[in-house]
Amino acid sequence: MNYLSTRGHPDRKRFCEILLEGLAPDGGLYLPEAYPQVDTATLAKWRALPYAELAFEILSLYIDDIPAADLKAICAKTYTAEVFGTDEIVPLRELEDGVYLEALSNGPTLAFKDMAMQLLGNLFEYELARRGAELNILGATSGDTGSAAEYAMRGKKGVRVFMTSPDGRMSPFQQAQMFSLQDENIHNIAITGVFDDCQDIVKAVSNDLGFKRKYRIGTVNSINWARLLAQVVYYFAGYFQATASNDKPVSFTVPSGNFGNVCAGHVARMMGLPIQTLVVATNENDVLDEFFRTGVYRVRAAVDTHETSSPSMDISKASNFERFVFDLVGRDAAKLRKLFVDDLGLQGSFDLSADPAFKQAAERFGFKSGRSTHADRLATIRDTDKRFATLVDPHTADGLKAAREQLVPGVPMVVLETALPIKFAATLVEALGAEPARPKKFEGIEALPKRVVKLPADAEAVKAYIAENCD
Repeated sequence: MNYLSTRGHPDRKRFCEILLEGLAPDGGLYLPEAYPQVDTATLAKWRALPYAELAFEILSLYIDDIPAADLKAICAKTYTAEVFGTDEIVPLRELEDGVYLEALSNGPTLAFKDMAMQLLGNLFEYELARRGAELNILGATSGDTGSAAEYAMRGKKGVRVFMTSPDGRMSPFQQAQMFSLQDENIHNIAITGVFDDCQDIVKAVSNDLGFKRKYRIGTVNSINWARLLAQVVYYFAGYFQATASNDKPVSFTVPSGNFGNVCAGHVARMMGLPIQTLVVATNENDVLDEFFRTGVYRVRAAVDTHETSSPSMDISKASNFERFVFDLVGRDAAKLRKLFVDDLGLQGSFDLSADPAFKQAAERFGFKSGRSTHADRLATIRDTDKRFATLVDPHTADGLKAAREQLVPGVPMVVLETALPIKFAATLVEALGAEPARPKKFEGIEALPKRVVKLPADAEAVKAYIAENCD
């Protein structure tokens, strides 16, 4: 299996090369040259597999430079009931007629990011040991990516983590999960700005090839193909739980800011999983909803990025969107470059409304979208608690609202859970008048000593900090 850049760089690379690299040399994102196809017989064979074995089967289609026995052992080590709280790993429950919740937040940091990050940590440790190398991970988080990455990488040999986050823009629980870690290989950097500033810094550092090579910079954001690939697995697992046979379509609704989670669904659909619709649920930062409604992709400035009660989606520049648009325009790298480098880079937007390809977003690729407000989230949280005695976090509430707007009779709608409610306690208190329960291991976490440095939204300042802490 070879991988190419969305922006047309001539090199083709193997999985373990791009695992440690992140962005391609031309600033593009890596994708496989072709998506492996899964037929009905294969789906039937996979249907009864435990999650770790299903992960091995799917990952094996994309990873051929790790021996099969080693990859199987990595999957078995990652996806255990001890780590994820249940043998099913991602149990599915029917909330109401036709609407299902897939539980993705039973991992160490109580968020869906653990599903991929735990695997990524084990893959990094394996490959670095095989090479006798070290890696300095530079990431950006709007909430859950940071803690999931840090918990997955703490204590890992040969790995340091430098995680940027927007200063004051995460929930107190999310901040405490990250900043309370005292491990020497974990570095938290609070950036004066919004998440998009953090993401721009990560890309700027990754595009400085000299610095990247000297300091062995890698990424854990969903721009890293390995992380997105790990997320493909739970679409298959959710499908198998929602159906009794492989002749029935299923739809998924995905709360989305950076487009990584739902892009994994796009990959699963391209592989042949019978997904009818992929619903992208956004909050007031609705750049993705605007695109799927109008064909216009318009990035917002920092001052126009709303601070909302579903903060992990407070993103106005969806870095993974480039992967989908690459497929949307027929994998035409020159056209992709014009859209993302020329139009988006110079004007802050691009317009596909008159392009025949835009119709394919819904017709061929199955995408639809929805938008929620703070009032919608509160109403959905109250309604879900009252009718189903179920607490959901604000992001999952965004998903439930969008899901109900796109229901089709006879087609199960699976909503991907984003995080456990305790991570956003203030909004739950506003909605219900009481704080949700928290696991004992996180009691008093907000009062723990914090290890964090504040820096301006400047790539050079972050590079200087990395250099200082790698010597």
